Amino acid sequence: MPGSFSERSAVGGQRTDHDGDSPRIVGLTNDMGPAREPAQEPAQIRLVGVSRRFGDVVAVERVDLTIPRHRRLAVVGPSGCGKSTLLGLISGLDEPDAGIVEVFGATAPGDRLGRCALMPQRDLLLPWRSALANATVSLENRGMSRRAARATVRPLFARFGLAGFEDHRPAQLSGGMRQRVAFLRTFVAGKDVLLLDEPFGALDAITRAEARDWLRAALDAEPRTVVLVTHDVEEALLLGHEVVVLTGRPGRVAARIPVELPAGGSRRELLASAEFVRLRDRVLAALEGSQAPATATATASSATASSGAASSGVVASNVVGSDMVGSDMVASNAVASNAVASGGPRPALVSPVAEPAAED
Repeated sequence: MPGSFSERSAVGGQRTDHDGDSPRIVGLTNDMGPAREPAQEPAQIRLVGVSRRFGDVVAVERVDLTIPRHRRLAVVGPSGCGKSTLLGLISGLDEPDAGIVEVFGATAPGDRLGRCALMPQRDLLLPWRSALANATVSLENRGMSRRAARATVRPLFARFGLAGFEDHRPAQLSGGMRQRVAFLRTFVAGKDVLLLDEPFGALDAITRAEARDWLRAALDAEPRTVVLVTHDVEEALLLGHEVVVLTGRPGRVAARIPVELPAGGSRRELLASAEFVRLRDRVLAALEGSQAPATATATASSATASSGAASSGVVASNVVGSDMVGSDMVASNAVASNAVASGGPRPALVSPVAEPAAED
């Protein structure tokens, strides 16, 4: 996805707790003191009556959605139904024409942005940086020195299946490994909300299946509040606690399907289980009904509850911390800047021919 890369984040540091050999990220600190405790905020993402229009095109209409803290919502639907606009609205990169978007109590765009990290289909790694240096970009943007940032992130490489590849450049990594570096870069930002826009869409089928299994295990071990946009029903069921099916444009909720799969067992056993087959059939049936707007509206009215999604065109971006890359920008253009959420200046864009920064 072509585009230029600007990076936004608040000044601060990363604090970790160590449990044996696996450091766990527990919060952020900054000049104002420790990060706010989750209990002080509404523990959910909430969209109420949200509509978004682009000119004559209505992307999403009357969307209601609630995602409790540390639950994972997968959004599927026809192409162009407004899935990616959902991510832009939640992240604060876009504003609805009607309705309310709230992320853990925050409704202002900059405040929503400060709570979210978004990862797109492409990894957007900087080719002149090593895997370790790419993974530390979000911490460096927060004001942490390169030495301290790398000391913080290096122990996580083994946990993310990247041990021994810290000094490799992106061109020397497989597609799956590049995606792991990109996820680690987003993960260490310490944001509780992860917005994933088809993060494995560029991978081959075998690598994609392995990456899904790894991500599911990572999120089980270190929970985050996740909204995943995907065209893959199997991926939606394997990664989500709930699947929302959208109608054709304008995007409305056609179905909301809770996912409860058997614990344990291999991926092959899980895919062959009676419950997985039943859930897959429900999602596919809802998708078939969502293709025709009239049918989709009827389906939506009989759904268990309402949930939401968004437009196809506004944002396919990468977050490094709270840093995002717009869909019309180029990945190789990276520049550190202060976050909108922290009251700093808006980030400047850098020419595609900007010289790469020298590494330590």
